[in-house]
Amino acid sequence: MDAAGNAHEFTVSELSSALKRSIEDQFGNVRLRGEVSGWKVPASGHAYFALKDDAALIDAVMWKGQRARLNFRPEDGMEVVATGRLTTYPGRSKYQIVVESLELAGEGALLAMIERRKAMLATEGLFAPERKRPIPWLPELIGVVTSPTGAVIRDILHRLGDRFPRDVLVWPVKVQGDGAAEEVAAAIRGFNVLPRRPDVIIVARGGGSIEDLMAFNEEIVVRAAAASEIPLISAVGHETDTTLIDFASDRRAPTPTAAAELAVPVRAELVAGVSSFAARLDRCIAKTLDVRAERTRLWSARLPTPTAILGMKTQRLDDVGERLPRALRTGLQQWQGRYAQAAEPLRAAMRSRIAEARHDLAGAATRLRPTLLTGLVQRAADRAASSGRLLESLSPLAILSRGYAVVTRPDGSLVKRADEARRETRLGLRFGDSPDPVEVVVGGGGAKPRKSASQGDTPLQAKLL
Repeated sequence: MDAAGNAHEFTVSELSSALKRSIEDQFGNVRLRGEVSGWKVPASGHAYFALKDDAALIDAVMWKGQRARLNFRPEDGMEVVATGRLTTYPGRSKYQIVVESLELAGEGALLAMIERRKAMLATEGLFAPERKRPIPWLPELIGVVTSPTGAVIRDILHRLGDRFPRDVLVWPVKVQGDGAAEEVAAAIRGFNVLPRRPDVIIVARGGGSIEDLMAFNEEIVVRAAAASEIPLISAVGHETDTTLIDFASDRRAPTPTAAAELAVPVRAELVAGVSSFAARLDRCIAKTLDVRAERTRLWSARLPTPTAILGMKTQRLDDVGERLPRALRTGLQQWQGRYAQAAEPLRAAMRSRIAEARHDLAGAATRLRPTLLTGLVQRAADRAASSGRLLESLSPLAILSRGYAVVTRPDGSLVKRADEARRETRLGLRFGDSPDPVEVVVGGGGAKPRKSASQGDTPLQAKLL
């Protein structure tokens, strides 16, 4: 029987498990130095990447819990030292390292990465001096992005209270570790969209190692600081620490306390300055008044007195007053003479024109008199005849001539109603053919008249005298 027939037969799963145990037993805890390649973090939160050198490459995985403890953000090309254990992944027939901790291979590598990022952002103009804006001289509201539990916020509030108390709005964030950069960037953007925006923003953190400060070297934080419409002061680390947010901010403070000093002036110094300015202003006003008063005295000494100014004018006025009546009389006489000379030809001309007008008027009157008189007489006669005819038609005598009579009392007054006639004993009847009335006696003899069927009254009975 050949050797192949004596070899143990494995299933795929058995062989994969055996290889897995063998590798994990031999390489249960290793430290691996290499360059990060293909770093990616899917929705699960686990990190998948590879570590490589000039000749080889090994896959790596870092579970979500270990990745959250990182104090820097791994990037492709970054040299690191990974601590973990080797294992296999049977599903793809490959081995990988499960990284439990990851650290930079050296500070020089991290600084080189920061310098590359700085150069890249600088080419975009994010650090240009012309982008810097002045810090408000006396802000009403100050926004602070920092950890709410550290000494940094206490130092800032204490310094602001000493110098010039202002309203402070704190946006609490993580200042290191996984997610710190995202929180800082979100806080800067959040301050810019508040209804009441701060007048200045302070981004602050205490000192630490270069790894501790890596959140403020992240691209997302630098871009948020550069895009802020609110002036921003960066105060990250100690005076010797420099992060990329310092280049994108409008002012850099060496410490958080110094940032508070940049944000507000000293109130006591302002009060003293105002008092000094007020005193200087009072002295300047007093000196100006003294100088002008002295100048006024000098000018007033050179000016003539009112009596001297008005005396000459008064004398001239008196002289003019004396000469004025004489001048008026002389002028009036001259004008009268000139008027008489000029008026005489005018009077003669007017007399001549008046005489001519009278002569013309007399001739016209002579020609028009017969015609006018004849017309006037004819029109008057026509009007008189018309009035006579109208009077004749309205005369009561004309009515009497048609058989009517006018009844009068003895005193000549008219009787207009029958009951008035019955009360009288004597009446007069005037007819049209005689101006004298005929007297009658009311109730005279004769036949008693019948009562009219259509009238209720008895006819009046009279007797002619």
